[in-house]
Amino acid sequence: MPDAVFANRRLAEVYDPLDPDRSDLDAYAAMVDEFGARRVLDVGCGTGTFACMLAARGIEVVGVDPAAASLDVGRRKPAGGRVRWILGDATTLPKLSMDIAFMTGNVAQVFLIDDEWLATLAGVRAALAPHGRFVFETRDPGRAGWTEWTPEKTFKRVEVPGVGIVDSWTEVTDMALPFVTFRSETTFASDGEVIASQSTLRFRDRGEVVDSLKASGFRVDEVRDAPDRPGREFVFVTSRAL
Repeated sequence: MPDAVFANRRLAEVYDPLDPDRSDLDAYAAMVDEFGARRVLDVGCGTGTFACMLAARGIEVVGVDPAAASLDVGRRKPAGGRVRWILGDATTLPKLSMDIAFMTGNVAQVFLIDDEWLATLAGVRAALAPHGRFVFETRDPGRAGWTEWTPEKTFKRVEVPGVGIVDSWTEVTDMALPFVTFRSETTFASDGEVIASQSTLRFRDRGEVVDSLKASGFRVDEVRDAPDRPGREFVFVTSRAL
């Protein structure tokens, strides 16, 4: 079940205005050109920023996400009509043959138990063409990035056109590594509504991720750094092993 921040319709509508800088996606868009991909699967596509970016360039894109409210936002974006939107996850995909699959943001960390993660890897692999690639990011637990998830460091106040002032913040509520649970609150000044969302992420170390990929039929070609967050994340570039 998706977190409220993605599934709640009112939160989905302000998700992009609260996080407008998506320059983190530029490196992934560049990989589409680097690997000559023409068919892209965006797993956990959310409100579809990346999917629509690629579709506007003439790339065939399939975006899959379990949050219907987020998909509705994506459909209304420029180039949203060129994306094939699927409500679900990597384990419920129809038959596909994609050149490359991406999981950006925190998507790889929402799978808390090994069975969920391995099932997701199997679903992605099945959706790829022979020699297709799978690229995703995950935070390096050694950097303890969750120490910055405090109300003081995460507070945002944004005036959203047609909505008004929106305040948001995040704080960690429980930490039992490799699991970190945090609470987010969003307040709408127009009517005072406060919507809370609780999320848990799993921080897998590099070796654990590599082992799971090999066990799932992927070859790890490279582990890159995230250009916009140097030293904080692993970017796994893998290929579908035959």
